[in-house]
Amino acid sequence: MLPVQNFTAYVEQHQLFNRQDNVLAAVSGGMDSVLLVHLLKAADYTFGIAHCNFQLRDAEADADQDFCRSLAAELQVPFHTINFDTLTYAEKQKISIQMAARELRYQWFEQIRQQHHYHTVALAHHQNDTIETILLNLTRGTGIAGLHGILSQNGHWVRPLLFLNRQQITDIVSQNQLQYREDSSNASTKYARNKIRHEVIPKLKELNPNLENTFKRNLSLFRELEQLLQQQVQAIKQKLVKQQGNETHISKAGVLQLQPQRLLLGELLKAYGFNDTVLDDVISALPKHAGRTFESAGFNLLLDRESLIITPKTDLALAPVYIEKEDQEKQYADVTLRIAHAPAPYSAAPNNYIAAVDEDLLVYPLTMRSWQEGDYFMPLGMHSRKKLSDFFINQKAPRFQKLRIPILVNGNGDIIWVAGYRLDNRYKLTSQTKKVIIFELLNHDR
Repeated sequence: MLPVQNFTAYVEQHQLFNRQDNVLAAVSGGMDSVLLVHLLKAADYTFGIAHCNFQLRDAEADADQDFCRSLAAELQVPFHTINFDTLTYAEKQKISIQMAARELRYQWFEQIRQQHHYHTVALAHHQNDTIETILLNLTRGTGIAGLHGILSQNGHWVRPLLFLNRQQITDIVSQNQLQYREDSSNASTKYARNKIRHEVIPKLKELNPNLENTFKRNLSLFRELEQLLQQQVQAIKQKLVKQQGNETHISKAGVLQLQPQRLLLGELLKAYGFNDTVLDDVISALPKHAGRTFESAGFNLLLDRESLIITPKTDLALAPVYIEKEDQEKQYADVTLRIAHAPAPYSAAPNNYIAAVDEDLLVYPLTMRSWQEGDYFMPLGMHSRKKLSDFFINQKAPRFQKLRIPILVNGNGDIIWVAGYRLDNRYKLTSQTKKVIIFELLNHDR
């Protein structure tokens, strides 16, 4: 007898899917996925079968594909299949064959789910897969999230067999005389997961024959600890983290008071891809090294005087904008430059966001761009050059923010105006000025 009642009870308890949902079952042809589809059929759920041929085992892989096609026909459910050139994909992406197969199948399952209006994709992982995943995560290094194992639900992905262990599945399949395919690669220990399955877990079971139940209890505890940690992290984010445009600011004083500091700061930075080595460097630099910068694949982190400032790399330097003589308005990133003309003499109240310039000194086209290394100008009121990098330090402009400050540049290469900060002294209005051009920066957030 199939454990249909236990199966439906687990599905309902974890709200994996309901009677109205159309389920896509990922089926390799192996024992676990074959049991999954027989349980779905016996429990009268609506489902289809999806099978991937990775073309890694020649005739054996083709036989698996034929078996799954016949199984779908026997159960009278829709069948979806695809052949992948896994070796070529792995080579192009510079990843392992196992990782290539994983990426290909998950991408394709999601594509089929959307195209054919399946509510969920059911995967045949069981309790022993969870144990193997935890042990793999521990050997590779993991945070607390790596200890919760495989979740019964993650978005559209569901795992309705997690109430069974491998031996229970073997017994059920044998007792019900279910036909399945044996993947010969499962016996190989050249893959890390198989090495853990065939060599490590048997040794652990010598120490604890009840290993599966022990892990099951531990998993429940780990998941509760993770929930508790996330609640704490959310409370910390509300107190310490502020979003300013494209920048994320984390209070430096608040971080210094965190306990345990490494765990909680690591959780705050995890979404930005900073690894453990960078995390350790940030913590070492916190008390004394304002101005230090750190990188992840997609983000930069600046250790500023009062904040840790995180900025997406793609949003730092902005494409230049060219301004012709007839232009009246230009868009630069998220600000607008308005251009007007006035007769001389001209006077207005001081405003860092408005620059009144002697128009006869301009050489078109003008350029509005980001700061560049080596830039200098002559700040209004001074008669000597100053490096723009030193000027920004004096103005206490964060390093990443300065890359978004609009710099108005003359056609001869002179900086006319550091928008929002200072006009260049060489372009100010004088008693000899005949024509005035007015640049006004709108939509600024400083």
